[in-house]
Amino acid sequence: MKVSSSDRLGTDPILPLLLKLSLPGIVAMGIQALYNVIDSFFVAQVNEEAIAGLSVAFPMQLFLIALSVGTGVGTSSLISRMLGKGDRNGAISVVEHVLVISAIYSVVVFLIGFLLPESFIYIFTDDHLIAQYAFEYGRVILMGASPLFFGFLISDALRGQGNTLIPMIGMVSGAITNILLDPILIYGMGPIPRLEVQGAAIATVISKTVTFAVVFYELLIGENEVKPKFRDGLKNFKFNKEIIKNIYAVGLPAAVMQMLASIMISGLNIIVGNLNALALSATGIYFRIQSFVFMPVFGLNQGYIPLVGYNFSNGNAERVKKVIGYGALIACGFTSLGFIGFQFIPEIIAGPFVESQELMDIVVTAFKTISIAFPIIGPAIIGATTFQAIGKGIPSLTLSFFRQIILLLPIAYFLSLTGNLDLVWFAFPISEFVSFIFMIIWLYITLKKELIFAKFQRG
Repeated sequence: MKVSSSDRLGTDPILPLLLKLSLPGIVAMGIQALYNVIDSFFVAQVNEEAIAGLSVAFPMQLFLIALSVGTGVGTSSLISRMLGKGDRNGAISVVEHVLVISAIYSVVVFLIGFLLPESFIYIFTDDHLIAQYAFEYGRVILMGASPLFFGFLISDALRGQGNTLIPMIGMVSGAITNILLDPILIYGMGPIPRLEVQGAAIATVISKTVTFAVVFYELLIGENEVKPKFRDGLKNFKFNKEIIKNIYAVGLPAAVMQMLASIMISGLNIIVGNLNALALSATGIYFRIQSFVFMPVFGLNQGYIPLVGYNFSNGNAERVKKVIGYGALIACGFTSLGFIGFQFIPEIIAGPFVESQELMDIVVTAFKTISIAFPIIGPAIIGATTFQAIGKGIPSLTLSFFRQIILLLPIAYFLSLTGNLDLVWFAFPISEFVSFIFMIIWLYITLKKELIFAKFQRG
């Protein structure tokens, strides 16, 4: 008898299966991180105000990613748990719902981008050129968000059944497209005019369209367990409140977590910008380059979530524990490599993005200070993902709010009162270490209770 891809989540050896499921996501996220860095490199060649403009606009992009990632995590978790219970029709219904949700998000965000006033940007900077760059970039990203939403959510629907290969192909194809288009649209070539920061935004929208095309084709034409069954278009479609509730029980906290990152970066930009305008460029460079460290862990999560969710629903406590152990160990390895790089070769890492020595001094100090906590951030991400995988989104949200809003921003603000920018960066490791301790305790208590309950339910 043929074993379905989802059935293998509960039977195959754990470490090889985790690596098999995660490797496509790790590769895809690695390529995505490369795109982020190359994108920043091309923009940085315009001038320092351009990269600062991207820093100011970055929270807008994070807002879109928050909606996508939040709904996507809820989708992947719910589909894997439904397949773990043998409810294939329920998993298909989830896919149909997220397609409609994607369409709604697309229309609303397009209108936000179309109506966005340029004066909004001046909340975060009083530099006219930086504000102009931020507005040009942010508006295009908002108005072109549709392929981002559809691409993200379809990819997570496929991952929920254990199909991580096609989402990887889609993401890699999009990232390569972006890398190729960046120099053409930013600097101009032939009949294409020099568009600078706006060109970078257009390249991003086109790349997301390529990703969407790949995963959408797989969803409709490929062999998978979650192919939608819309009859007569959307005429007979009705929202199922339970599906929406279950998606956002995990997805809403995950989305808010991402939005907290947007708030945190906006707040941090205001704090450091008041001390030194060049610090805006420094934060932009850091948050782009750090993706090289954390993106592989997010790629690992793509295989980790369905594996934990499926076995949790099956009441298989031993497999769940082993997946968590392997996941935390691999994630720690990724972020520890980042720690080594940021501590010992920060000038080499930052070199392509920095022109002045003053900016380099700020960036190097920020890199070395912030990266102190890198080794524990990998396991911390796995811990937060574990809550999401078992359908518990609130703990992840609470911990993220505690770390970024209750700890990081106030600590950064109080350290800024000294007038010493170098001290502000210590807000990162302090908040990471404190929140990590709380996460370990909360996760241990939750797993002990929930795994016993899941096992009892399965009889």
